[in-house]
Amino acid sequence: MRILVTGGAGFIGSALVRHLVSGIGAEVLNVDALTYAGNLASLKSVESAPNYQFLHADICDRARMQEAFASFRPDTVMHLAAESHVDRSISGADDFIQTNIVGTFSLLDTARHYWDELDARRKSAFRFLHVSTDEVYGSLGDEGLFEETTPYDPSSPYSASKAASDHLVIAWHRTYGLPVVVSNCSNNYGPFHFPEKLIPLMILNALEGKSLPVYGNGANVRDWLYVEDHARALFTIASRGRPGEKYNVGGRNERRNIDVVHRICAILDGVHSDKGPHRRLINNVTDRPGHDARYAIDASKLESELGWKAQETFETGIEKTVHWYLENEWWWRPLRENVYSGERLGVFKGR
Repeated sequence: MRILVTGGAGFIGSALVRHLVSGIGAEVLNVDALTYAGNLASLKSVESAPNYQFLHADICDRARMQEAFASFRPDTVMHLAAESHVDRSISGADDFIQTNIVGTFSLLDTARHYWDELDARRKSAFRFLHVSTDEVYGSLGDEGLFEETTPYDPSSPYSASKAASDHLVIAWHRTYGLPVVVSNCSNNYGPFHFPEKLIPLMILNALEGKSLPVYGNGANVRDWLYVEDHARALFTIASRGRPGEKYNVGGRNERRNIDVVHRICAILDGVHSDKGPHRRLINNVTDRPGHDARYAIDASKLESELGWKAQETFETGIEKTVHWYLENEWWWRPLRENVYSGERLGVFKGR
């Protein structure tokens, strides 16, 4: 299998590439623009593998994408390239519109023309997987779960841009017949996570004795999915999913943000008891504008139709994650010193 992955130097993308190259043995072309969250150090374990190639390119560059398709001749496209941080979208939405909407359009149209010219056997086997988020569905109340049929109701520039890209992908299937599948996932966590996100930010700030900023009262609920479980799900969907269908991917691990932070503090207390209790570092800050109250995924369709199950509980996954950061300062230290030091993002003067 020859798989073209976009955004393969990002957090989820690098986990997927490592899985495809080492676990599946697929031929992989990783296309990434290497913006601030793209990090080739996350692919150190596979960078010399004979079945791995890297192309430094932007998905908005139609000519480069056409060249990539023509030379690599993929059987499958797994599209993860996206701007993904909600706070950054609040203070600067331009890149999100360009990459997530215009870039997806560019890639879809390139894939469509490539697919049109394949022979009948390869045309039938070809798949285009678009990887999206549960944030397109908006906010849940205290009860219920997001299903594949849940109406879209995005709240942030980020989620609105992903909703638009989802609609484009489905339209390319209905209008042109391109064999697409769409996945919508809950919050990911695990190794190699860029340190502006909640879990790595809390771990690294706590290690350095810095404030642990929690938005509002920390009651916002997220369904946490270990990134390596997600990588397995994506390959399952791309290889076995039905064209034109959507599959929700979730870990069935709902937690309030404050409880996630408390658990991280407790793990670190066990490792560095002389520096605890780490809870003393928690600082409630002004909430994010448009902060959705609760996300929770119903992954029944993926589990029953395609046989995927999450292997990690939140308890096992968060233990692995904290210890990974403790043991891999070589990876995160350059990011903290040169790219993002932990400052708050998404603050603007409009409210």
